[in-house]
Amino acid sequence: MTGAVHLSDAVERARSGDVEAFETLYRATAGRVYALCLRMCRDPHLAEELVQECYVRAWQKLGTFRGDSLFTTWMHRLATNVVLGHFRRAGRRIDDLADAGERVAAEPAAERSSELALDLERAIASLPAGARTVLVLHDVEGYTHEEIARMSGVAPGTSKAQLSRARRLLRKVLTP
Repeated sequence: MTGAVHLSDAVERARSGDVEAFETLYRATAGRVYALCLRMCRDPHLAEELVQECYVRAWQKLGTFRGDSLFTTWMHRLATNVVLGHFRRAGRRIDDLADAGERVAAEPAAERSSELALDLERAIASLPAGARTVLVLHDVEGYTHEEIARMSGVAPGTSKAQLSRARRLLRKVLTP
C-alpha cells in the first residue's frame, strides 16, 4: 500500500506542476506502459514513440485523473487509447485482417521449461493485429469485451470473435 500512497502523493504534486513528481510517476509506470505498447504494436521503435506520446498526454490530462482508480490503472487505459488511436489514425482498424491473415509464423516451441514464456510472447507477437490486440486487452490486461469495443470502435461481438480467433491460432502454434 505504501507504493499506492507514494504514487498518490506524486500525482497530487504533479497536478500542481511538479516535474520531479511526474518523473516519479514515469519511473513507476513506464516499464508496464512500454510492455503494453510493445505487445499491441510488435515494433520496439513504435512502442517507444507511443510511450512518449502516452506521457505527453498524461501530463496534459493529469487534471482529469479523479483518483477513482489507481494511477497505474488510469495510465494503462490512457496507453491503450494512445495505441488504438495510433492505429485508427494510420487507417488500420482493430478488426482489419488484411495482413497475412490466417497463418501464424512463430518458431516451434523448443525446450518447454524456461523458454515457454518466450514462446508465448513470440506466438502472441505473431498474431494478426486485431486478434493480438483483443487477446492482450482481454486475457492479459483484463478488459471486458464491452470495454474493448468502446476503446477500439468495434462491436462486442467482433471483440469476442477476435479473441476466439487469437486463442485458436495460439493453440495451433503452441501445441507440439
